[in-house]
Amino acid sequence: MTKVWRWGREMFFQLLEHEVSGYAAQLAYFLILSVFPLLLTFISLLPFLPITMETLIRFIEHFVPQNAIGAIRFVLTEVTRSQNEKVLSIGIIMTLWSASTGMNAIIRVMNRAYEIEEKRHFLVVRLLSVMLTVIMIFVFLIALLLPIFGRKAGIFFFSKFNRVEEFLSVWNSFRWLISFIILFVNFMVLYFITPNKKIPCRTVFPGAFFASIAWIVVSLGFSFYVSNFAKYTVTYGSIGVVIVLMVWLYMLSYTVIIGGEINAFMERMKNERVACDEKEG
Repeated sequence: MTKVWRWGREMFFQLLEHEVSGYAAQLAYFLILSVFPLLLTFISLLPFLPITMETLIRFIEHFVPQNAIGAIRFVLTEVTRSQNEKVLSIGIIMTLWSASTGMNAIIRVMNRAYEIEEKRHFLVVRLLSVMLTVIMIFVFLIALLLPIFGRKAGIFFFSKFNRVEEFLSVWNSFRWLISFIILFVNFMVLYFITPNKKIPCRTVFPGAFFASIAWIVVSLGFSFYVSNFAKYTVTYGSIGVVIVLMVWLYMLSYTVIIGGEINAFMERMKNERVACDEKEG
């Protein structure tokens, strides 16, 4: 118990020393710049996939507070009306570059967590950010397609046993499990690739697990709070939706940074323990 208390205290002071609050604000700013370019990238891919705009929005609802869905739906609808598929497809490279801004910020934050300097070339870091953005899009596309084809396959199979309703009930209950797996895989990739140092893959599990759980809890809790207590739209009018999105991203930035800080802290504790054992030996 004493060791847990000591570790908790050291972790707390580490978060203060690394100015997590300030970095969370910076990360939230860059993420909000990346959100809509990222969604535009999805739109440019929709004509090549068996996915409709409504399917995309329903999927986003699992990760975004309900109050922010209206703004996202409005922007996506206006973009698809004003631009054709060809224009969106031509601009996909520039869109990816803009969407990678958030990933670029995460790289800086993770280097701070491990207390290391970024020595890679600017273009290398930027291309890494674009690659991570593409990986994230790929994972989310799989997450979009699996429920569609999985549901159809399940209905086809269970219809032979007249158990379609039972299957749909169980299938819908797996929604949060699927969301958790998607988040966990994305955070594992982020925490493993972004720091400017080689780290064992297994060392990113604790932070990825924490960040995945925290993302779901924060999203649900914040959505409940906004829906029942904080009336942003009454106080700020239509801009209240933007404020909701910004506060939500700020809270999620905290979870992303703390997840990386947990991984860095546990690795540092392990190295200190190994060094102590070597001295005693």
